[in-house]
Amino acid sequence: MSIKVAVIGCGTWGKNLVRNFYNLEALYSVCDIDSELICGIASDYKGVKCICDIDTILHTDEVKGVVIATPSHTHYSLVKKALFAGKDVYVEKPISINSKEARELTDYADAKGLVLMVGHLLLYHPAVNRLRSIIKEGVLGEITYVQSDRMNVNFFRNDRSVLWDLAPHDLSMAAYVLDKNPVKVKSAAGYSANNDEIIDITHIDVEFEGNIPVHLSDSWIHPVKRVVLLARGTKATAVLDDTVPDKKLEIYDNLTPDKKLVECPDYIEIEPLKLECQHFLSCIKNRVKSRTDGLNGYETVKILEEAEKIMLGNKYSKISSIKLASSRRKR
Repeated sequence: MSIKVAVIGCGTWGKNLVRNFYNLEALYSVCDIDSELICGIASDYKGVKCICDIDTILHTDEVKGVVIATPSHTHYSLVKKALFAGKDVYVEKPISINSKEARELTDYADAKGLVLMVGHLLLYHPAVNRLRSIIKEGVLGEITYVQSDRMNVNFFRNDRSVLWDLAPHDLSMAAYVLDKNPVKVKSAAGYSANNDEIIDITHIDVEFEGNIPVHLSDSWIHPVKRVVLLARGTKATAVLDDTVPDKKLEIYDNLTPDKKLVECPDYIEIEPLKLECQHFLSCIKNRVKSRTDGLNGYETVKILEEAEKIMLGNKYSKISSIKLASSRRKR
């Protein structure tokens, strides 16, 4: 009998999770406060139950795993409720917007032997995994600098800050390819395009183990999409551009003045989200921890929380209490 999951939150990103778990023959039901939305899903995915009440899902024995794709400020309460019901949980990043809550969820899942997986999608990206192996093999030499730029337009501004929407990807990815932990935030700056309490652009400098500097730039107001990870070593520099259709990963020689392209490493072309969803199902089946488990989520939140405190200064206590309308779905 195949493992069945329920997806809670069927907005723009939630729909991608619905599609993948359905194609993996693992989708039992979907849940959203927007009844019109889930009625539309019912017409697209035959046999999938559409439920508006989360408690009904949590009391359904057939549902072994719960997939949460709601706004980030709701993650803690929903994950806690699902874990307390004895369900394995996949939650979109971040696991919480508070490190104390993230640690609490992690410790509870570990104590109960439950799978708690955080949607740090890029750790399942084939090109990112190829870059990780290249760094481990010493192809680039000793890593001296990493930079991740993630910029696009987001008219919805459906999080309290671009930091919580996009930076979890960059921070978790940097830690993964380096196979090192972030140590501390060196600097953090943010800008609100509308001059309100929601930050649209952030620049964060983080020191990693080995004194490796990592710079993270994220934006909701960039008219030209840019998704680039750069890892510079003593011998060569790798550039991973996720906006191009192929040859996303290229390596350049540092020792010649003409920026010589050395290699375009091969990697398997598979949708990262499909791999991530497969991983969650495998963790449930085999009762093992996820690559992006609760601890991975906690470490990411802890650094971003530190960055936000530096960025906002005395305003932090005010913005940290902002609660967005629960009807605004995760996008």
